[in-house]
Amino acid sequence: MMAAAREHHTVPLSVLLKRELASEKVEKPEILYGQACQSKKGEDFTLLKTECQRIVGDGITTYSVFGLFDGHNGSAAAIYTKENLLNNFIAAMPPDLNRDEWVAALPRALVAGFVKTDKDFQQRARTSGTTVTFAVIEGLVITVASVGDSRCILESAEGDLYYLSADHRLECNEEERERITASGGEVGRLNTGGGAEIGPLRCWPGGLCLSRSIGDVDVGEYIVPVPYVKQIKLSTGGGRLIISSDGVWDALSDEVALDCCRGMPVEAAAAQIVKEAVQVKGLRDDTTCIVIDIVPPEKPAAPLPPPKKLGRGVFKSMFRKRSPESSSQIDKEYLEPDVVEELFEEGSAMLSERLDTKYPLCKMFKLFICAVCQVEIKPDEGISIHVGSSDFGKLRPWDGPFLCSSCQEKKEAMEGKRPPGDRHSSDSD
Repeated sequence: MMAAAREHHTVPLSVLLKRELASEKVEKPEILYGQACQSKKGEDFTLLKTECQRIVGDGITTYSVFGLFDGHNGSAAAIYTKENLLNNFIAAMPPDLNRDEWVAALPRALVAGFVKTDKDFQQRARTSGTTVTFAVIEGLVITVASVGDSRCILESAEGDLYYLSADHRLECNEEERERITASGGEVGRLNTGGGAEIGPLRCWPGGLCLSRSIGDVDVGEYIVPVPYVKQIKLSTGGGRLIISSDGVWDALSDEVALDCCRGMPVEAAAAQIVKEAVQVKGLRDDTTCIVIDIVPPEKPAAPLPPPKKLGRGVFKSMFRKRSPESSSQIDKEYLEPDVVEELFEEGSAMLSERLDTKYPLCKMFKLFICAVCQVEIKPDEGISIHVGSSDFGKLRPWDGPFLCSSCQEKKEAMEGKRPPGDRHSSDSD
C-alpha cells in the first residue's frame, strides 16, 4: 500500500484546473447574435454582452447576457434598467459557487436584481416604466427573466418551439388580473363617459395595460417587478433565440417570425423579422428584435445557405450533430440524454416564494445582508422573507432570507398590505 502510494505521481494543481476548465469548455457553444430596430418613439433599448466572467480573471468561465427594454411614458426607466440590472443581479449571486450551484442560483438572483432595480428607480420619482426580457446564456443553459409583454422564444435544433417568457398583459392573463384585484387594484377598460368602454384591460389608477414592469411609480404597487423565470438546457444541437418587443409580436405569430428568417445569419434574420412586422402593421410602435444562435462548437461559425424550399430542416442542418463514428466515448456520455431539458420555471409574484431556496442557507444567502438590495443589516434588524406567510409559525426565528425595512415595505406594498393612502396614483398611461 505504502509502496503503491509512493509510486503514484502527483498531478500539479494547475494541471487539474486546466483539465477542469477544458472539460467545461467542451460544453461552450458559439454565440452568434444580431439585432435590428425601426424606431417610432425611441423608447426601446437593448443590452448585448458576451464574455461576462463568472470567475473574474480566468477568461474561460464566461456567460452572455441579452436584454430588451421596451419603455413607456418616456425612456428613463428603460435606460436605467439597461445600465443597472446586470450589476444588481450579479450582486445578488452568492460568492464561491461552482458552476452547477451558480446556474441553480440564477433564478433567485434575477428576482432580487429586478426588484432592486425597480426599487432604486422608483426612489428617483421618475414616472416612466419599462418591460424587460433578460436572457443569461451559460454554456447550453438558457435562463430568461421577464416582466411585461416583450417575448422570448426558442427554436431547438430539433425544430421544436419553446416559450421562455410570460405575457403580462392584463387582457390575456387572468391570473394577473385576479392578483391585482386581490391586492386592492382595479382592472377595467377606459370609460369614455357615456357608459361605453374601449381599448384593452388596464390597471387603475394609472391605466397601464401591463401587470408587471420596472418603474411606473405613479401607477401603484400592484404593478410588480417580480419576473417570470424559465431555465432550460439545450440539446447539443444548439438552437435559435428570438427576443422581440411587442411591435413584432402584435404583427407576427411565433411561427411566422421563425419561418420568415429561416436559414439566414443572425443580423439578416433580425432585420427580416422587423421588416415583416412593419409590413404587416406599419410602424406604430418601436419594433426591435434580437436573434441569437447557439451553435455547437464542432460546427463552423458561418450558417449554411438556405435550400430552395424553406422548411424546418434548414435550421436542423445549421446545427447538425456529429456522426456517431466521430464521437469518442466521452462525447457519447456527454450527449446522453440529448434533448431540451426544463430545469426551472416559476412565475409567482410573491417574494417569499421566489427568494426561498432548496440549497442550505449558508451557501445561498449572505448572512446579515438584505436578500434584495444587498445592504448590511444588523442581526436584530433583519426581517424574514416569510413574515406574514401561513408557514411562518413553523419556521425558526433565524430562518432567512432576510429583508431590510425598506425592502420589507416594498414587499408588503406589492402584496397589497400597504395602506391605500400610501400609494402613488396619477392618470398617466
